[in-house]
Amino acid sequence: MSSFNPLPAEAANKIASYAILDDPKHIDIEIGQAEHRIKLINSWQIPQGSKVLEIGCGQGTTTAVLAEAVGPNGHVDAVDPGPPDYGAPFTLAQAQAHLSAGPVGDRITWHNAEPVKFLGDNPGQKWDYVVLAHCIWYFDGPDTLDKMLAALKGRAAKLLVAEYALTAREKAAVPHVMAAIARATLEAHNKGSEANIRCLLGPLNIKDAAKRGGWELEKEDVVVPEVGLLDGSWEIGTVKSKWFLGEIDKYIKDVTLRTTLLSAREAVIGAVGLLDGEKVRTMDVWVSRFN
Repeated sequence: MSSFNPLPAEAANKIASYAILDDPKHIDIEIGQAEHRIKLINSWQIPQGSKVLEIGCGQGTTTAVLAEAVGPNGHVDAVDPGPPDYGAPFTLAQAQAHLSAGPVGDRITWHNAEPVKFLGDNPGQKWDYVVLAHCIWYFDGPDTLDKMLAALKGRAAKLLVAEYALTAREKAAVPHVMAAIARATLEAHNKGSEANIRCLLGPLNIKDAAKRGGWELEKEDVVVPEVGLLDGSWEIGTVKSKWFLGEIDKYIKDVTLRTTLLSAREAVIGAVGLLDGEKVRTMDVWVSRFN
């Protein structure tokens, strides 16, 4: 393994091009996603030549940046239990196949598997780093994280985690924090949910889970996303939509809880209104490193 060399910010344009299929209008979105993940990986200081296990890789947004960071002598095992036909505008299978056919494809091995089972099926395999980047909120519940972190102990030298911090250093990101709480509250009452916010674990809870799993916190920091990271806008838009009202009608029968969720939606709309036309932002991201 070589020494750590930070990825330059301008590498985002090149990495974003790896992820674009046949729809160049999405290039600005992909650049914003790549810029954010370059910040994460530089904070983690992953050197070239590293062997990385990525949990919850999805369509490969972080995977592409990891593959660029580890270089031609490194490798990324990317694991996700999601159905290959999940995702939009491109499915997991489409996006992953496209990355595999590109410049860093030979540095990635995709595994469509439940992560704990994957570890059990590959007992002798170890990595330099295991990465959980913006995937914990997809988990069904906090017990899923506990099982995963316990299973990962001893399989990698370092555990690297990035998840939303539930704080907003930028005023324009406050509505995103509120929208995330509203979404998580709703999805908690839909046990069949495949939404991207199901288990709202903040940094304190994640650190507690890591400690129970035998991991010791080495370093933590907060990254303030740039305006190009649109996750906050997407989540806020979901809560403001008629779809959110329909989901409340479908899943929430308790009158008091219905009222609370409707008020949460009203609060999000009000917080956006107070921005006086300023573009909404994505909330802070907590970045941590454990050994």
